Amino acid sequence: MTSETSDLLAPLDLAFWNMDSDLHPMHLGALGVFPSRSPTAGAHAADLLAARAAAVPGLRMRIRDVWQPLLPLAFGGATRETAPDFDPLDHVRLHAPASDFHAEAGRLMERSLERGRPPWEAHVLPGEDGTSFAVLFKFHHALADGLRALTLAAGVMDPLDLPKPRPRPEQPVTGLFPDVRKLPGLVRDALSDVGRALDIGVSVARSGLNTLNTRSSAALVAEPTGTRRTAGVAIDLDEVHRVRKTVGGTVNDVLIAVVAGALRSWLDERGDGSEGVAPRALIPVSKRRPRTAHPQGNRLSGYLMRLPVDDPDPLRRLDSVRRAMDRNKDAGPGRGAGAVALLADHVPPLGHRLGGPLVKQAARLWFDILVTSVPLPSLGLRLGGNPLTEVYPFAPLAQGQSLAVAISTYRGQVHFGLVADAEAVPDLDRFAAALSAEVETLVAACTL
Repeated sequence: MTSETSDLLAPLDLAFWNMDSDLHPMHLGALGVFPSRSPTAGAHAADLLAARAAAVPGLRMRIRDVWQPLLPLAFGGATRETAPDFDPLDHVRLHAPASDFHAEAGRLMERSLERGRPPWEAHVLPGEDGTSFAVLFKFHHALADGLRALTLAAGVMDPLDLPKPRPRPEQPVTGLFPDVRKLPGLVRDALSDVGRALDIGVSVARSGLNTLNTRSSAALVAEPTGTRRTAGVAIDLDEVHRVRKTVGGTVNDVLIAVVAGALRSWLDERGDGSEGVAPRALIPVSKRRPRTAHPQGNRLSGYLMRLPVDDPDPLRRLDSVRRAMDRNKDAGPGRGAGAVALLADHVPPLGHRLGGPLVKQAARLWFDILVTSVPLPSLGLRLGGNPLTEVYPFAPLAQGQSLAVAISTYRGQVHFGLVADAEAVPDLDRFAAALSAEVETLVAACTL
């Protein structure tokens, strides 16, 4: 159990909270698949999740808006606090047997999380054949980023026999009022923040102008319908390493190039055409540091790059991706159009409250598709004794965009989790197939 305390949402968390809407819910997702030997394994898993959730403090936290005029530093913001009436049964749901886990996951990803209680859910989907079940976890982005969501989900899995970590000194809870003894330093820091915000803003604007002269595709642009479709692809990590060792770069470079090649094949197959297409991809970069003032908060920046979809040569596509990523890394995550998320730290709470809808609409101006990686532990996770064999992460879909790609590596496999507007992308399975085919294309190109 956790004490009855509250703390202010970090600025980027608050931005995600205010960008949320029914048409564009700002929750993350992950679909885990578990083989089982019993048709009742799914029901047993649901019971375990509900029983264990009560003991995970982070799952008891709700988000409450702050409108007290006597709290000028917090006015218009929100706090994360323990929900006094938390009931795990409100968050863990057992569904009827499903023949297609992704079809069910897509429908569930459409639904916004209830804002009056802790913003997370776990949906247990028994397999229709009785030999497997899946669990779809949903966490609001204001509650957790990818790494934090993983930590919360792991807290309800079977215990792992790991050495106990060294205890860390307790960090004081951030209060709503600053310590008056620290006010001169706070003012000095605030002035420094203004300068840093201007520096980031100039960098964002300059880099954004460099990417505006690119052609995207109508397939990546959609009027919001609120519908969702998901798909997943699992590929052998050894195949990715084979390409990396042959041509250089990183595993992430290869995976981004796979996305670019799959987009090319998919666009050509559906008749949209890939000639001259170079969509802008946002590649999130975690800036999380231990022992920060907001250990639960999002700390994200990002890299922005053009995906070489129009290049017909797979190895040239990979080389273009590698060079673009090297340029981004040389500049650092605090530069470039992808660093726009860092500006959230320099906006007062009321500014997030009023500007959230505008920021949400502006996403389309900065990038066309999100390609994000979610780190997973190499340790084998289990639920009710059943091994977790597949994990498909799902990212929120930005307004005006029809497709988002999330990637995780787990137990020797790379899992692509795809989220799309169901009406704009009815052929998401074709894009999933194109991802698998592109890996084979790259491997073949490396053996010539």
